[in-house]
Amino acid sequence: MSAEIVQYVAQTGPFLTAALGAYGVGVLTRTESAAVEATANVGRRMLQAVWRRRDQEGRAALETAVQDAADEPEDADAAAALRQQIKRALREDEELLRELVGLLPAGSGPVTVTASGERSIAAQTISGVAITGDNATVQP
Repeated sequence: MSAEIVQYVAQTGPFLTAALGAYGVGVLTRTESAAVEATANVGRRMLQAVWRRRDQEGRAALETAVQDAADEPEDADAAAALRQQIKRALREDEELLRELVGLLPAGSGPVTVTASGERSIAAQTISGVAITGDNATVQP
């Protein structure tokens, strides 16, 4: 399995969880709702894209995995089974990966931030002043 598929499926977790929480089992057939948060709508679009690209057998397997994950939202095995269905679909349809990656919001990929050195700080973004060191002050 390609590293790209594994990375993508790892990124989808929050979107799928939000979609199942907002839509439940109806996630595969519901339309977007303005009242539902953007994360849930992205997860819904992801699952529907996978659904559309599967054959009858693949759709049945995906529907079962969605049903189980929606019925037991805290069950890690159910979530893993759903992720496995998505991985299978991605392995069988190269174009699907490009379509699904396009659904992810910008900046939702993995971020690595490294702090190196004594008393260093690390942040993805700093929207203000970051002061480090002993007795550091900000001069007006």
